[in-house]
Amino acid sequence: MASRTGIEAQLYLLDEAFRGVGLEWTNESQALLPNLRSVPDDAWHALPDGLSRSIEAIAIHVGACKVMYDDYAFGAGTLRFDTPEVEPWRDGESEMSEVIPWLEDAHQRLVDHVVGLADDAELDVPRLTNWGELRPTRWIVATMVTHDAYHAGEINHLRSLMGTDDRWRFQQLGFG
Repeated sequence: MASRTGIEAQLYLLDEAFRGVGLEWTNESQALLPNLRSVPDDAWHALPDGLSRSIEAIAIHVGACKVMYDDYAFGAGTLRFDTPEVEPWRDGESEMSEVIPWLEDAHQRLVDHVVGLADDAELDVPRLTNWGELRPTRWIVATMVTHDAYHAGEINHLRSLMGTDDRWRFQQLGFG
């Protein structure tokens, strides 16, 4: 029987970085969706002084990258940034309530392709990236994991700069 231990580990990390769903706890402060869901509606399009990316722009970027990486690694490899198939909204034109389900769908497509890998040997198979290079499947998946975590932190920091809530979770629970 072929091993899928590596695939299962990659799937766990994909969901941990995106949803924050650990086996026995939630990693909500470091995962993308919990950080997005904690953004007040008036902060979605807001842009603190001196900054050039809103939380909306970051969320759409994350989804667009999921769509592109998935299409090139597991699909036809024909999509392009700045098209409605990849980026359905222009800056300032979306609402969080429509972007989150789109992000969930894009994430699920990628997860479904990883689930469909036959065994761990497929993690070493070179796959196409959207910039034309071949990279091992495990590298592509790991990039999506770290991409979610990176932008979750960016969203958390922007929310903090706007003063919506800058306390650590332990402080919110009354432990600090």
